[in-house]
Amino acid sequence: MPKPCYRLVPVLLAPSAAFAAPADAGASVLTMMFGLAVVLACIYGLMLLAKRVQASTGTGQAAVRIIGGASVGPRERVVLVEVGGKVLVLGVAPGRVNALDTLNADDVPRVTAAPIDSDFQRKLATLLKGGRREA
Repeated sequence: MPKPCYRLVPVLLAPSAAFAAPADAGASVLTMMFGLAVVLACIYGLMLLAKRVQASTGTGQAAVRIIGGASVGPRERVVLVEVGGKVLVLGVAPGRVNALDTLNADDVPRVTAAPIDSDFQRKLATLLKGGRREA
């Protein structure tokens, strides 16, 4: 037969040694740091779990890629977005996205970034090393 629960109430309400102020301040700081480490580890673990669950759902955003864009006003832009084999020309403004045109992906020229000039790299390395400046 189980014991009555009312006998546990005075024990639960009485101050225990776990909640009493420790005599050593260093032990208190160590206890606090350990608790903080446990909480941060739990947050980190939940973050990793959330990323894994989100990645496994497959949001389908990998099929959409922004190719480029240009500003046509203070808050308006024209953006090229590649979806599958098509390129959409979109007009983007605050609170509104309009499809302006649809192109084939093969018809859109690709712009690649020019490599950094080796002369510039050499001059920068010389300046960073504290050498004399070249003309």
